[in-house]
Amino acid sequence: MSVISTSWGIGLVIGPAIGGFLAQAAEKYPTIFSKGSLFGRFPYFLPCLLISIFSAGVLVICCLLPETLHNHQEYDKECVDSVDAPEGTANEFDLTEKVQLTGRCPTSKQSLLKNWPLMSSIIVYCVFQLHDMAYAEIFSLWAVSPKKNGGLSYSTADVGEALAISGFGLLLFQLFLYPLVEKNLGPVVISRIGALVTMPLLSSYPFIATLTGLSLVLLVDSVSVLKNVLAVSITTGLFLLQNRAVTQEQRGAANGISMSAMSLFKAIGPAAGGSLFSWAQKRQNASFLPGDEMIFVILNGIEVVGLVMTFKPFLALPDDGES
Repeated sequence: MSVISTSWGIGLVIGPAIGGFLAQAAEKYPTIFSKGSLFGRFPYFLPCLLISIFSAGVLVICCLLPETLHNHQEYDKECVDSVDAPEGTANEFDLTEKVQLTGRCPTSKQSLLKNWPLMSSIIVYCVFQLHDMAYAEIFSLWAVSPKKNGGLSYSTADVGEALAISGFGLLLFQLFLYPLVEKNLGPVVISRIGALVTMPLLSSYPFIATLTGLSLVLLVDSVSVLKNVLAVSITTGLFLLQNRAVTQEQRGAANGISMSAMSLFKAIGPAAGGSLFSWAQKRQNASFLPGDEMIFVILNGIEVVGLVMTFKPFLALPDDGES
């Protein structure tokens, strides 16, 4: 699950980085692309072309992937068919014995919508995804906005560089450190810690914008890496909760519900983030939380909602009680 969420998170980071490096190619790389060329007349054509070629390659690879449907023998013995057979299990008697020994009897016929451990983790997951997508939209806009408006006055290449560094840091953390941390703390605790650390981190962004030179670059890169690491750690923890809340036979359907709900919130996130940023830019002289300060306060508000929802009675842990 750590690898899956890492792949997702890196895509969300590297994608904007590619756009940042390759947009307006004739201006950034005049020795390669002339202003009269196709890439000069259409400054955003190069990144669009590249990701289209990449998507075509992925399509070909998907056609070559083996199907993963599994047709298992069914046992009409109440919940026996819902239990994963341990290694060496060869017959129905062993499966039934496992149910009796564990005292757990998951039912594959139970409605997933009535499975509160699953649904509560999906709802919390959607709240955090709304926050992450709004942040992803706001970060790039904030970085390229002028200093006088509370931004960083970054170029698109500078934003691409910051996001690329974030993706590399995210890869290292999730592959080598997250499994160890999750083993010792559990997914719920990791999600709570991630939300708690995110809030003071976001509160520091308006003050970071007052810096210049190397100190600005180092600090922006550092906080960007940390923010993305925290976001994907929260996502991975909630993924684990969702998988533990259902039997193996139900995970495909549960994942479908989760992805559908998450996609709705991710569709709202960029639009809400862009609208919020536009509104905040008009409040530069406001007496209460002027300009970008309001943006990060609202983002923290969403994070607080997600954090509160990770506690009982809202979030119900799976039957195994792992946290």
